[in-house]
This record gives sequence, C-alpha cells and structure tokens, in this order.
Amino acid sequence: MSQNEPVDMKRRNVLLATTAVMGAAGATALLTPFVKSWNPSAKAQAAGAPVSMDISSIEDGQMITLEYRKAPVLVVKRTPEMLELLPKNVPLISDPDSSASVQPEYAKNDVRSRSPELLVVSGVCTHLGCKPSFRPEVGAADLGGDNWYGGFFCPCHGSKYDLAGRVFKGVPAPLNLPVPDYNLNGTVLTVGES
Repeated sequence: MSQNEPVDMKRRNVLLATTAVMGAAGATALLTPFVKSWNPSAKAQAAGAPVSMDISSIEDGQMITLEYRKAPVLVVKRTPEMLELLPKNVPLISDPDSSASVQPEYAKNDVRSRSPELLVVSGVCTHLGCKPSFRPEVGAADLGGDNWYGGFFCPCHGSKYDLAGRVFKGVPAPLNLPVPDYNLNGTVLTVGES
C-alpha cells in the first residue's frame, strides 16, 4: 500500500471494534477468577459463614429448613394457639427451663427465641444426630394423644420435642434442641450471627 492510496475507514472501524471486543472478552476471562477469589470458599461457608433468608413467605404454623454448617436448622412460625399450648408441656419436659441446654442468652425464656412467634433450632436430634420430623398436629395418637400439643418427633429412636425444642422425659435424647446464634432484621433471618 502506497502513501497515496486512500485509507479504507470502514475496514479500519471493523478491525478496531473487533479488537476492542476481543480485548474486553480476554480481560473478563482473566479477571473473573480473581474477583471470584474474594468470595468465601465453600469450605469457609460450611465452617460457619452466616446464612440469610427472607422469611416473609412462611405461613402461620409452617416450618422451613435452612442449612447452616452442613446441618439443618428448623424455623417454625408459631401460631398464637401453638404458643398458648407450650405451658401445658412443662410437666412432661425433661429440662423445662433449658438450664442444661445450649442456647444464647436471648433464648433463655419460655419460648426459647428472640420473638415468641418464631422458633429457630438445630434440626439434629441430641441423641444420635437424626433429623426430627415436624409434627404440629395436637393430640396425635402415635405421639401421646391428649399429652401431645405439637412439636418434633425423631423417627430413629423415638425422641420427642415440643414446639420450643424442649425434650420430653423418658426418651433417649438427653438435651433440648440447641438454639443457634441468629438475628432477625425485619423479615430477614440470619443464622450464624447474633
């Protein structure tokens, strides 16, 4: 190409645009692993990074399960009726004051929670680590009939807990379900920080 030939501007613009796109794609490919390295690893998350969830969609009387430190956390939105029945369990409970059980200071009360309507407990039976089933129905014949006001039943060895996570007398589980550290900010529940 001699100096007197005109420059093909259309061709030049296409080459410049192609070079810019390829450069941006290359930069993205190089920066993506670097930016991802700032996030906590799966191992760090499993070791205890807090877990947050919007719980506004949980209906009254419903339970959801979250995973924290590779273990289930049971979250129950208790109804006023469920809360009214909790005192009836006291004579049936092994540790009604939760003095031998694990829970933060803010959960050392009759309902074992920050707010009465929300129960947050570990979903691991304190006997041998099975996951208890949510059994909210009152008077379940297979769980004690007139002495069952709703709660959790561990199918592995028959341990029973009430709707505050307190263990019944005469079952294999020795302690109440632990209450993990948690915080409630509006409708956002964060397990793993208080």
